[in-house]
Amino acid sequence: MDLTFRAQWVAAGFSGDELRGFVRTGRLTPVRRGSYVRGDLPDDALARHILQVRAAMGELASDAVVSHVSAAVLHGLRIWGVRLDRVHVTRRRPTGGRCGALVHVHSATLDPLETVMIGGVPVTSLARTVADLGRMLPFEQAVVFADAAMFHKRPDRLEKADVLAVLDHEPRRPGTRAARRMLDFATGLSESVGESRSRVAIAAAGLPPPVLQWEVHAAATGAFIGRVDMAWPKQRTVGEFDGLVKYGRTLRPGQDVGEVLVEDKLREDALRDEDLGVVRWIWRDLSNFGPTAERLRSRFRPA
Repeated sequence: MDLTFRAQWVAAGFSGDELRGFVRTGRLTPVRRGSYVRGDLPDDALARHILQVRAAMGELASDAVVSHVSAAVLHGLRIWGVRLDRVHVTRRRPTGGRCGALVHVHSATLDPLETVMIGGVPVTSLARTVADLGRMLPFEQAVVFADAAMFHKRPDRLEKADVLAVLDHEPRRPGTRAARRMLDFATGLSESVGESRSRVAIAAAGLPPPVLQWEVHAAATGAFIGRVDMAWPKQRTVGEFDGLVKYGRTLRPGQDVGEVLVEDKLREDALRDEDLGVVRWIWRDLSNFGPTAERLRSRFRPA
């Protein structure tokens, strides 16, 4: 979706009254003061935030670099549990940060190597973005971002060493200890927000860390049965996070959700035939994981 600015319209000969008329009739929709899109804003919150970023960068100082949550959006990371009502930028100066209604300006040192260009906009590198988020966000949200950046199928997947280098550069900066904890916990094997949040909930419940993306084969024939989200092989127990998106992504052409559910039931039966306890949970269970943790403990066999 193209972003246009008031100055462009004025330079093309349109008056302020005409622009206001375009807004009233829906021909133009303001993104922020002085910037517009033709027609309506996109329904997708991430697409709207990208427009807000581009509009804000047209008004900010030339040394402003998109950072934090806004950088995560531009890098295409999974987004969960954070507000998108403000554009986050960092300026290379020791003081002078401010948080307004539309823009949060952070002040910090910023190495030129920690800046990349995305769509013609300067953005903090993936490593610097994850480090910044680890310093600023609660543990669960930070882990979601770190897991997404390190995801093993991501073409430019992040290595822990790259984030450590950023943290080591300013070891006394506030939040660095929390960022290191996030990084120690993060993994490239979590395939969704739900799986990342599940790992945090499992750890908070005091359960042993699971093996992720564990492949199950039939003991008798060696035939592949399936890959489970999480497993405790010694305890003969597997765990599956069931998000609705999961089923949409596994549909084959012409297949409906009902078929997927039947296949999933047959797969679960095959897992139980291998003497594995199976525990499933959904989004709402993540807000109160205690009952799910007890179900997992009840399925655990003595190691």
